[in-house]
Amino acid sequence: MSDDRLTFKEMCAKFDVTPRTLRYYEYIELLTPEKEGRSRFYTPREVARMTLILRGRRFGFSLEELRQWLLIYDEMGTDAQNRAWVELADRQLSTLRAQYEELADSISDLQKLRDDVADGLS
Repeated sequence: MSDDRLTFKEMCAKFDVTPRTLRYYEYIELLTPEKEGRSRFYTPREVARMTLILRGRRFGFSLEELRQWLLIYDEMGTDAQNRAWVELADRQLSTLRAQYEELADSISDLQKLRDDVADGLS
């Protein structure tokens, strides 16, 4: 076994994910660990993919969007993947900005209602 591979348990600990999550990511073909018998080992490639997956989830991308994006690298290389990333990011930025504006409106409305009620208290 190579020193740069992580075991299943080490991978879960490194990324603070449950075994169920890691198995699911493998099931939907986001990750493809090396298998030796029943053991799974994660190479630096899989560690990098997991980093991208978790970052993408933080930004609000679906697992299917991330799977398709990672597949672009495998099939067409870095340039095509980067072009796809820019398109995905532009779309997600638009969505997040709209959510941000809705949230700002909700905060403003709630603050006004709270202040009105507080002013009415004796």
